[in-house]
Amino acid sequence: MELTGVDLTTETVRTERLLLRPPRPEDTDPVYRACQDPEAQRWLLALPEPYTRESARAFVEEIAPGERADGRALTTIAEADGELVGACGLHFVTGRLGPEIGYWIAPWARGRGYAAEAAGALAEWGLAHGAPRVHLFADVRNTASLAVARKAGFAQEGVVRRCLQYRDGSRGDAALFGRVSGD
Repeated sequence: MELTGVDLTTETVRTERLLLRPPRPEDTDPVYRACQDPEAQRWLLALPEPYTRESARAFVEEIAPGERADGRALTTIAEADGELVGACGLHFVTGRLGPEIGYWIAPWARGRGYAAEAAGALAEWGLAHGAPRVHLFADVRNTASLAVARKAGFAQEGVVRRCLQYRDGSRGDAALFGRVSGD
């Protein structure tokens, strides 16, 4: 990828309905509320458990800004009409698969197509900045996330067996999706 001249600490991406922007301290409370949702806890295995207000503050003020400052990711808050509706990130993973997309949508904003819009926009951003491909993983049981990937223009490339480690120590399969220029 070619990121010369891109200031990841301030970079934003706009879509028809969304502003994908850097997190701000005032996002702490809505992030905290969103991450109390049992579905978020079920599918977002990296979420601390329990998810506390301090977890949200750390994400908004330290983790996401740190990823941007270090050039590891373009982690964004998805905002629609001035309201936080979720988060989406493009993580600059090295290797064959290239950058990886991740996303979540707040319970109060689900069912409106925001996740696909955000994931598609960040994929386009990555491809426009020279990524040969962008990918994402979705738990094979997470039908909503599988639908988001397809709606965002990703093609399912296969299933990576037993690559997910659940909180109880068991393992599960993930669908691998990829997107390349021209998709």
